[in-house]
Amino acid sequence: METVTGEQCVLAGFGQAVIGPPGSGKTTYVRAMQAVLTAMGRKASIINLDPAGEEEPGAAVSLRELLGLEEVMSELHLGPNGALLYCMEYLQSNLDWLLSRLKSLQGTYLLFDCPGQVELYTHHPALPSILRRLGECGLRLCAVHLVDSHYCTDPAKFISVLCTSLSTMLHIELPHINVLSKMDLIEQYGRLAFNLDYYTDVMDLSYLVDHLTSDPFFRRHRRLHEKLAEVIEDYGLVTFTPLSIKDEQSLQKVLSTVDKASGFCYGDQQRSMGNLMSVAVGADFHFTSTLAFQEKYVEQEKRTVEEETLDL
Repeated sequence: METVTGEQCVLAGFGQAVIGPPGSGKTTYVRAMQAVLTAMGRKASIINLDPAGEEEPGAAVSLRELLGLEEVMSELHLGPNGALLYCMEYLQSNLDWLLSRLKSLQGTYLLFDCPGQVELYTHHPALPSILRRLGECGLRLCAVHLVDSHYCTDPAKFISVLCTSLSTMLHIELPHINVLSKMDLIEQYGRLAFNLDYYTDVMDLSYLVDHLTSDPFFRRHRRLHEKLAEVIEDYGLVTFTPLSIKDEQSLQKVLSTVDKASGFCYGDQQRSMGNLMSVAVGADFHFTSTLAFQEKYVEQEKRTVEEETLDL
């Protein structure tokens, strides 16, 4: 097996680590995001890190080439959860295999389709170690945490999602955005107790606790829910970006947020005037002015960002 170590380990570029629980739409998201990136002229490749998922025909690299969940379960007599953890620990120990495959994708925007086991994101060390190693090799990743929007219709489940999202952000240790997926289906799940902004901006959770404890079943656990809400609000880290996978503008908004988080729009790799200015103004920018004006605008935006960073 070819190994990549030391000075050879250079993966200068950008990408997304797409994470989230089973059924949140990770594979559908990476396919749609690859299509959007390709339409924008940004070369993108899918890296399938899920040994239990279906074979992704468009994936440039698949963990199933190294080992699959079924063979691990059969040979080591493990259940599906234990086998999945073993697969990620095996990849962690044999990361040179992945690095050697990624080396051939230099200059490509990488979309990592990660497994759906929540333990990998909240407390197991394998996946954060893998992503950290990729970062040390020069790959600037942003974690995109997908959560099914139907949890918004159940206050108890939404508080659980907030706790899981916060734990994931602290454990993964990457630039991070949380995404409410399947927004086009949310009306099928039931009526929301509050408007959508309340859930995406994670506003005063005391209203959610009050709504939850109106149910006699949850009333005796009110103090527990209040303390969980306090922890979430004290950190002040969790917000959500809504996503409808069939809406290209929704996908572009998520991509714009990711590009800001990862620094793509300000980095040297694959930067173009269009990418930088589109992200800076938060919308697609149509160039009708002269090149001199464009360059002046970019420099002004860069100075504004630097000043805001210094103020923070």
